[in-house]
Amino acid sequence: MNNGTGEKPLYGQTTQHPLAGLIDPRETYAPHVIAHFVSLLNNLRTVVDVGAGPGRDLEIVKRVHPEAITIAVEAGQEYAARLIGKADAVRILNIERDPLPFSDESVDLVIANQVLEHTKEVFWIFHEMSRSLKVGGHLLIGVPNIASLHNRFLLLFGKQPTQHKLCSAHVRPFSKNDTLKFFQACFPQGYYLAGFRGSQFYPFPHNAARLLAYFLPTAAFSIFFLLRKERAYRDEFATYPARACLETNFYCGSVVTGSQYHQETGDAAS
Repeated sequence: MNNGTGEKPLYGQTTQHPLAGLIDPRETYAPHVIAHFVSLLNNLRTVVDVGAGPGRDLEIVKRVHPEAITIAVEAGQEYAARLIGKADAVRILNIERDPLPFSDESVDLVIANQVLEHTKEVFWIFHEMSRSLKVGGHLLIGVPNIASLHNRFLLLFGKQPTQHKLCSAHVRPFSKNDTLKFFQACFPQGYYLAGFRGSQFYPFPHNAARLLAYFLPTAAFSIFFLLRKERAYRDEFATYPARACLETNFYCGSVVTGSQYHQETGDAAS
């Protein structure tokens, strides 16, 4: 692979690892896990896929729940164009700055599969997803696992985890325990973990990877959470950075006014 100029790939661009031939890349996105979780849910009327990519997960939803209205949210123009016909509606927006175009408690299921690791503004993103989700609705989240078995060995030898190199598209790591602590800290008793699975297991081929990920999910390459919203949401994710005095200028929209980083406008303070 080259960077479009015929030269060697730039550091951080996708390259083919020598062991890549053993691995089924589809396992990273775990369509079997998505299908399993979606099959557990009833009365899905409105389903939103945040960062829908090629539309694979919404197609799974349609197969299991053909009556559901599926809405794809994408920032990429090319992906958005390819989603036409795969979703009932496509919305183009920046999930790290824009509000989701849904009224409060109007969505039954929100999917975010292999998206959140690309983002900084998780407090705003979870604020908007939690605001839009009905009480009793579900979040289905898939993320790379920084605690995967191969990453543990890499760190043991002083190597950077494969999914979280500094010069790459991934900017935020996830593990099972830390992710659940994040939910409990920001939105106490707000979500119940209804399901947890792993998928992909480096560097093993398809059948072995699926077996290992099933029995050792916290050591799998990707981890998946099915979370049920248990109570009404009151802006807890958006207010958390200010409440916890986090010294980073997280974007929280107009919800927060008590942070040193809050500005009335997008312009820098004079």
